[in-house]
Amino acid sequence: MIAKLLNNKKTIMAIWILLALISAIKQYFIGNYNNYLIFKNVFYHTLEQKSLYATYPNLYFDHNHYGPIFSLFIAPFALLTDGVGMVLWCVFNALVLFYAISQINIESSKINLILWICAHEFLTAILGQQFNPIMTSIIILSYVLIEKEKDFWSACLIILGTFIKLYGIVGLAFFFFSKNKIKFIGSLAIWSIVFFVLPMTISSPEFIINSYSEWFARLVEKNSENASLTSMQDISIMGIVRKTLNLPHLSNMLFLIPGLLLFGLPYLRFNMFSNKKFQLLLLSSVLIFTVIFSSGSESPTYIIAFAGVAIWFVIQEEKTKWTWFLFIFAMLLTSFSPSDIFPKYIKETYIKPYGLKALPCVIIWFQITYELITTQFSKQYLITK
Repeated sequence: MIAKLLNNKKTIMAIWILLALISAIKQYFIGNYNNYLIFKNVFYHTLEQKSLYATYPNLYFDHNHYGPIFSLFIAPFALLTDGVGMVLWCVFNALVLFYAISQINIESSKINLILWICAHEFLTAILGQQFNPIMTSIIILSYVLIEKEKDFWSACLIILGTFIKLYGIVGLAFFFFSKNKIKFIGSLAIWSIVFFVLPMTISSPEFIINSYSEWFARLVEKNSENASLTSMQDISIMGIVRKTLNLPHLSNMLFLIPGLLLFGLPYLRFNMFSNKKFQLLLLSSVLIFTVIFSSGSESPTYIIAFAGVAIWFVIQEEKTKWTWFLFIFAMLLTSFSPSDIFPKYIKETYIKPYGLKALPCVIIWFQITYELITTQFSKQYLITK
């Protein structure tokens, strides 16, 4: 009876909504919703044509790091009172990610398992009113829509994600799965124009063009700030090395170039592009790669990577001891390390200072890459719901 209830999608959806509701209401009443205030004011500053990337200590701390199109994305929530808008924003994140995961072309039982695996990492993200659950959804749906031959809408999400947070550009990794590449390229061009121009409808062309220039400068500056050994960000493969070896000026390129070369090796297996398991492993690789090779990654960003871990785990046909070890290692160190399960001393002395939350995902990414390069995928491998 309990097992049947836990494997019921409606039950899981109710729990996800409750997680969003309870955490949002709690954060609102203790006054801990700075990220939402940043998001909300992107809309108002665009209307007022005030810099989107300046500091506004009377409104919030930190900077906005999202593109001008985000002003329209957040508008329906920003127009509401803070309490209502923030709570609905968190619920919206839950529903969008739940929907995106549910659209992956695998059995319902495996979909449900992915949702359970990601639930705690989703909670970590939503406690900070993060955009990351939606970014995870954008990446997943970019693949799903290409698989469904809806290239126009896949391109829409890729460009939207790129214009909001840059991470969305990784959706281009699924280009070779498209059966209508010319249409796909044309759609990318169309949506690039649309999302570039759209914010001008609530401000002005001059302001938006200048905002893109400011955005680029802010991201460059932020990347430099992230490399600091005391930063709460840079939870990445380079962050682990920088913090362990005490080398704050170690260049990202030393990791990105070999990382990209390794990421690209599976694309040499042209005859595997139509294989569903190959595609799902590549989706997992993209989700994890996006986070572990970004100096901007922080703890709440890992909902993106952990969705990749979950997909990789559930599609393993034979779960070896090594598979189980990696999965449990990721659940403990990546997902649960920010929680009270871990003693504060361990978190403050080892996990946070050395960015060890990234470590299981780094190892799993190398494992996925190995599988993508070496596995002889069955030509008959087709997953259906």
